Amino acid sequence: MAKPNISIVIIGEAGQGINSVGEILVKVVQSYGLYAFAWTELMSRIRGGLNSTQIIISNQRARAPLQRIDLLVPLKEKGVYHHHEQFTNETMILSEFPVNNYNSYQIPYLKKAREIGDPIFANIIAAGLLIGLVNIPFEYLKKFIVRQFKTKGENVINSNIIAAEFGFNSAISIKKMYPEKFNGIPNDDVSKEKVIDGSTAIALGAIAGGVKFLAAYPMTPSSGVWTYLARVGNELDIITEQAEDEISAMNMGLGASYAGARAMVTTSGGGFDLMTEGLSLAGIQETPIVVHLAQRPGPATGLPTRTEQADLELALYAGHGEFPRIIFAPGNYEQGFYLTALAFDWTERFQTPVFVLTDQFFIDSLYSVKPFDLSRIKISNYVVETQEDYERYKLNETGISPRGIPGYGRGFVHGDCHHHDENGHISEDLKLRTKMVDKLMNKYRAINSELIEPELVGTPDYELLVLCWGSNYEIVKEAIRLINSKNISMLHFSQVYPIHPVTYQYLKKARKLCMVENNATGQMAKLLKLTFGINIENLILKYNGLPFSVEEVANRIGNLI
Repeated sequence: MAKPNISIVIIGEAGQGINSVGEILVKVVQSYGLYAFAWTELMSRIRGGLNSTQIIISNQRARAPLQRIDLLVPLKEKGVYHHHEQFTNETMILSEFPVNNYNSYQIPYLKKAREIGDPIFANIIAAGLLIGLVNIPFEYLKKFIVRQFKTKGENVINSNIIAAEFGFNSAISIKKMYPEKFNGIPNDDVSKEKVIDGSTAIALGAIAGGVKFLAAYPMTPSSGVWTYLARVGNELDIITEQAEDEISAMNMGLGASYAGARAMVTTSGGGFDLMTEGLSLAGIQETPIVVHLAQRPGPATGLPTRTEQADLELALYAGHGEFPRIIFAPGNYEQGFYLTALAFDWTERFQTPVFVLTDQFFIDSLYSVKPFDLSRIKISNYVVETQEDYERYKLNETGISPRGIPGYGRGFVHGDCHHHDENGHISEDLKLRTKMVDKLMNKYRAINSELIEPELVGTPDYELLVLCWGSNYEIVKEAIRLINSKNISMLHFSQVYPIHPVTYQYLKKARKLCMVENNATGQMAKLLKLTFGINIENLILKYNGLPFSVEEVANRIGNLI
């Protein structure tokens, strides 16, 4: 019996184009009118090892990994058993070499690719095979190939089409032998959507928010935001700079912001460690800066190509001294776009650092989104024209002083890393010190009036409330749907600091609470206890470098019922 979705895994060595197959399939499937999702498991090496991509094709919106594998395409023999724990009785292996004890069918990917002219064509053969198995007309793949390789010349285009046709025709033979695994029903609305990854969502949000300067030092998984803005920088009047290290990147961002540009830095945990002194500088200077922090497993280099949610406390407590900050953690690409745009508004408005906290799973996944609604984005100008008596750090009840920039008006705009008076001059007046710290902390009054409420998914009459934050949004949401219990709901935090006070009412209402996090210590659970005094005893934690699967979360929640 055909399923409502199908789970496909392609595995091979780095350099075999495994990630490219996922991208091809997602885009072709979406153009046909079906939902598709892909995420990639990468080893930290340029050649060799084993990389795999899971593609979910579905009649319903799909944005989360599944545990089961329906079709496995290994382009290296050792890849056959890498995911064996995910096999079911119905798993089919489409391999170049014989496989015992499993449903299998031999496809000469590499042999045929070499005949066509290059082993790299094996990935296009695999794409053609899979498109055929899910009953998508070949023309959709052919159009993609022509569009994708139009700058490479006719020989490259024709070779790729030959490879794709071979794979597609092989699917016909397979379907005669095995029952249908998936029956796709195309939807015209889906075909109008746009396939993007998380880096693109964050970069587009930055553009919508008015970014004019970005500095970074290369570090996975954060670099995609920077490279996207670099590609479009000339067209959109955005300056991007590769600094010599993350210390310089942060200081460049602060310098650009001091001069009046909406500025951003993008990095991962190890790089952000170097930025923390600059973060404190932003705190005392009250200089706006957006920090995109894309998490990966640490400490130190850790697992540089894997995923984790272990830098919440790093973002929360980084920097010496006390000063306000705001931390967003988008759960999907829509939230990523709108929250990044909002980050630029809030950092300018409240004159305090704003974090956009993502992770490798969020950044490197692929799925389609509807066009973003630009009418929701408003860019306000918070810079004042200075007068001769201008005081950059003028004391007031809101804690938000008028912000001027050099050259705009007649006033002098001071900036200093020391404790200072209202003009920005160095001061050791200890009574003034207290007033200036109070001024910083008073910003929380304005910030707290704008907080984003956590999102409740499911019935308001829940008994078990499943909490999550950041990229686990779609995974936990799908797990709750799979359990299909009227007593279970999900509460997701896209703003993890400060936390909206309505959260307390949600927590108190539940008979049982559990938290889903990709770290070893339950960092968000600890923050909720610190904020509201409520202990979350049931923790569903994972920190092996992989995201949760839907079934994994559903099973672990089920054990709590």
